[in-house]
Amino acid sequence: MTTVIMRTTARVVVPIILVVAASLFVEGHNLPGGGFIGGVLAATAFVVIYLAFDLDFLERGVLGREVEPGGPPSRDRVVLAYRRLFEYGLAIAVVSALVPMALGYPFLSQTFWVFEGVPIYHHVEIASALAFDFGVMCVVLGGLLTILSVVGDE
Repeated sequence: MTTVIMRTTARVVVPIILVVAASLFVEGHNLPGGGFIGGVLAATAFVVIYLAFDLDFLERGVLGREVEPGGPPSRDRVVLAYRRLFEYGLAIAVVSALVPMALGYPFLSQTFWVFEGVPIYHHVEIASALAFDFGVMCVVLGGLLTILSVVGDE
């Protein structure tokens, strides 16, 4: 059982961690950051949630799922979701790396698109490397959360 102070701190700190993780992820093609560090930081947010609320909080509190009688334990379903995140991330990273080859460009080639007149930002550049970074972030997040869930269950 954790304290009220830990739970309150987690409610304040976790959104901040996730915003910084998203910022690092998006800035990765122009500045230091990217999918790896964004995934590690997002996994840190989940660690704080696990420390404050327990491993089953995501399943019950966030997703609203209850354990079905005779069904798999909720922890098994959460670990399965993390493994799927890992697998989908790996597929996204591999596909985004191979698409340029299918179009006649070298492996892992990238380009970018410029969007003008975007509210607040006015000028936004989106790089094709964002797809690869997203895959890497899913792999890192899925892998770390699977490890944390399995080890935390022991």
